[in-house]
Amino acid sequence: MSTATKNKKKKGKKKPSDKKPGAKRKGGKLAPMAERADRHKLYQEAVQNVEEEIDFVDERFEAMRGRKAESLREDFCGTANTACEWVRRRTTNRAIGVDLDNDVLQWGRENNIGKLDEEAKSRVNLLNEDVLTVRTEPVDVLLAMNFSYWLFQERTTLLNYFKSVRAALKDDGVFFCDAYGGWDAHRTITEARDCERFEYVWDQDEFDPITHRMKCFIHFKFPDGSKMKKAFSYEWRLWSLPELRELLAEAGFSKVTIYWEGADEDGDGNGEFEPVTEAESDPGWICYLVAEK
Repeated sequence: MSTATKNKKKKGKKKPSDKKPGAKRKGGKLAPMAERADRHKLYQEAVQNVEEEIDFVDERFEAMRGRKAESLREDFCGTANTACEWVRRRTTNRAIGVDLDNDVLQWGRENNIGKLDEEAKSRVNLLNEDVLTVRTEPVDVLLAMNFSYWLFQERTTLLNYFKSVRAALKDDGVFFCDAYGGWDAHRTITEARDCERFEYVWDQDEFDPITHRMKCFIHFKFPDGSKMKKAFSYEWRLWSLPELRELLAEAGFSKVTIYWEGADEDGDGNGEFEPVTEAESDPGWICYLVAEK
C-alpha cells in the first residue's frame, strides 16, 4: 500500500468553488489558483472522509456496547468537520471539539458549523483549550484522528494524554485513534495524488531513525501551474503500534483492538478496516486503534 493511502479522501463529491472575493488582479486577470484557494477546504477535500470515519466509529461502538453512542469529543478538531458530521447523524448526538488554534476553530464555526441548521448548531461546542488539561463532561466516544496526537513526542506526555482521554470517557466509553507505518514511513519521500481540481502532495521532508522524529508538509498544485507550498506543516514522532498499545494499557485501558485497512486489486487501501492480531509487512499501512475503558 502506498504511503499516500494513509490520507482518507472524499469520493465523487463536488465542492463549491474556492474562489475568493477580490481574486482579480489589475487588468481583470484572475490571480493564480493557489492564491484564490482556501487551504482548509483543500484539506477537507483531499485528506478527510468524515462520512466513512463516522460510519466506522458509529458501527464499532454499537457492536461493542449494544447501543448507539450519543456524545462525542473530537480532540485536535481543527475545523470541526468531523464533529459536524456527528451531529448531522442523529438529533440525539452531541459533539465537543477541542483545539489550541482559535483561528482554525473560527474558520470551522463560519464554514462548517455555519452550514448546520440552528438546532444542530446548538449541539456542537468548540473549546479553544489544550487537550492535556481540558475538562469536559464524560463522553461515549473520544477521537484523535489524522495522527494528530503524534505531536506529543515524549513518552511521558503521550501517556498523560492517554490518561486524560480515559478520564474523559464514560464507564463504557471508547477511544478511537489512527496510526500509519511501514518502511516508507521511515523515508524522506514525496508522493502526489490527483484530486478533482488540484493535486495533493504529501512530503515527508525529514526523518530521524534514532528519535523517530519527522517533519512533514502538505502542498497543493493547481492546473494553472501555481502551487501552495507548505499549506500544512507537521513535526511528529512516528510512534509504533507496540509502543501505542503499551502506553494505552499503562494508561488504564482494558483492551486495545487494531483495525487494519484492507487492499484493493492494485494494492492500494480500500477503506475497509477489520480487526487483526497480526499483519503482513507492508511499505505503507494504516489502521485504527480502538481502546476500551
